[in-house]
Amino acid sequence: MTITYADFERVDIRVGRIVRAEPFPQARKPAIRLWVDFGEELGERKSSAQLTRHYAPEDLVGRQVVGVVNFPPVQIGPMWSEVLVLGVPDEAGEVVLLSPDRDVPLGGRMF
Repeated sequence: MTITYADFERVDIRVGRIVRAEPFPQARKPAIRLWVDFGEELGERKSSAQLTRHYAPEDLVGRQVVGVVNFPPVQIGPMWSEVLVLGVPDEAGEVVLLSPDRDVPLGGRMF
């Protein structure tokens, strides 16, 4: 499926920093609940991410990540996920986070 550049521009992908992470036992599949700071314009957003294979909650705090910030919130168990944190599967299908290779300003938009 081919999309236009205009289609791509509608997806708002920003850089944030994980400020809090904790186990999320209420999720159907093993997950970690994240609080991500996207800077002054967007503020803090919550997410649930299936990252338990490669990451412990305490190792995620302070890490910069990339997320889609303009999807509508989705209820996951007792919480509303407000951002889709992006990752790619490894050879076993487990999520590996996408992140900038250098520290960048929070809220920076991918283009």
